[in-house]
Amino acid sequence: MKRNTAALALTAALIGSGGATMTFAADGSAVTSPAATATAIFAGGCFWCTEADFEKLPGVISAESGYTAGKEVNPTYEQVSVGNTGHTEAVRVVYDPARVSYPQLVEYFWLTIDPTARNRQFCDVGSQYRSGIYWQNEAERTVAEASREALLKSGKVSRIHTEILAASAFYPAEEYHQDYYRKNPLRYNYYRRGCGRDAQLENIWGKR
Repeated sequence: MKRNTAALALTAALIGSGGATMTFAADGSAVTSPAATATAIFAGGCFWCTEADFEKLPGVISAESGYTAGKEVNPTYEQVSVGNTGHTEAVRVVYDPARVSYPQLVEYFWLTIDPTARNRQFCDVGSQYRSGIYWQNEAERTVAEASREALLKSGKVSRIHTEILAASAFYPAEEYHQDYYRKNPLRYNYYRRGCGRDAQLENIWGKR
């Protein structure tokens, strides 16, 4: 993980830990799985980009695009994209707490978004693109709220519109959205450049 000199210094215990488990392959050979994993939910605008950003981070095992913080059950992309379901595009991150902590995920998340934007991220406008941190226990809530206050006090931003809420149902997005940046690299890179995401991030946080 590349550290920005302006990145926040966050202190908190690792969220989630545990021992390895033993499973068996089809041929009967033993396979040792990684130590217990944990999950975290973030919304950073277009989930193609948020997924791609998190999957670059050492210690992150996978990121799944989906919808959360809305009122409809099992929403479709077509429903969410209209902006009437209350959902936001989000990712569910699976990570190894022995390699990356929840506080580090939160710190990294800030550097991938514009927290000053309300109901939009970069070129994508609407409540379905609002940013958010969705905590799953009180420890995560404490970390998220403390990091927001630390960011405001740092003077890097004058306001923060990123919501910090208790996690609600997370609905995985359609398969064609998953790992879009891998499946369609040309279209993904064209979209990301055209949206000005990285240029705006550099303006906010500096070159990384």
